[in-house]
Amino acid sequence: MTIQLDFLPDIAAAFLLMFARLGTMLMLLPALGESSIPMRFRLTIALALTLVMYPVAASLYPANLTANMMQLLVMLGGELAIGFGIGLCARLITSVLQIAGVIMANQSGLAFALGTDIANEGQQGALYGNFLAVLGITLVFVTDSHYLIIAAMYDSFTIFPPGNAPPVADFAQNATDTVAHVFTIAVRMSAPFLVVGLVFYFGLGLLNKLMPQMQIFFIAMPVNIAVGLFLLMVLIATLMMFYLDHFQEALGKFIVG
Repeated sequence: MTIQLDFLPDIAAAFLLMFARLGTMLMLLPALGESSIPMRFRLTIALALTLVMYPVAASLYPANLTANMMQLLVMLGGELAIGFGIGLCARLITSVLQIAGVIMANQSGLAFALGTDIANEGQQGALYGNFLAVLGITLVFVTDSHYLIIAAMYDSFTIFPPGNAPPVADFAQNATDTVAHVFTIAVRMSAPFLVVGLVFYFGLGLLNKLMPQMQIFFIAMPVNIAVGLFLLMVLIATLMMFYLDHFQEALGKFIVG
């Protein structure tokens, strides 16, 4: 009896194409693709997700993939481009917290207090932004929003079928709209700090005019920091729920239904 194994190269090719798409997305997606997660662990997650989704999405790939190597290479480039486009657009929304944190730190007198940002490859960032970034990642898992990330990875095979040319123009337009949306959300999140900072510095200048002999700058800094921390303590729940709603809305673009 002869065992036919000529179908194995096509299975391996389809699996590797799926892994190219899902692995590229996972390296960029928020929460699951954070740089603080070890590379081997992220690679394991990508392989596991590919193995789970293979029985469902393998039928979308054309038969006899290994018959034409040029077609296989073109499809590989398309899968990488689709994974990069989806992952980048989803990653951009997480920069809201860093931008809002920088604005809050500037208004609270902590602009020069920097710390290691574990959410952005260990770079230096404002303490407000670092705290909000870690809190944002925690909330994604606490509220089970990471299931939306996995759903977006799965539905990408329906929205962008394998073998079709990547919609570069749509990805570019979506990235442009997302960047504009990110700055809008960041300013709206930091709006209370902007208002309080404006009123505080206006009152400080008025007090300096009324009492020139008072060493106003020795009082202003600790009061400004205390007011900023108190304002953050009061508004943190509202700000993070506001961010989480927009985070889920941004991922909803890549989910069918």
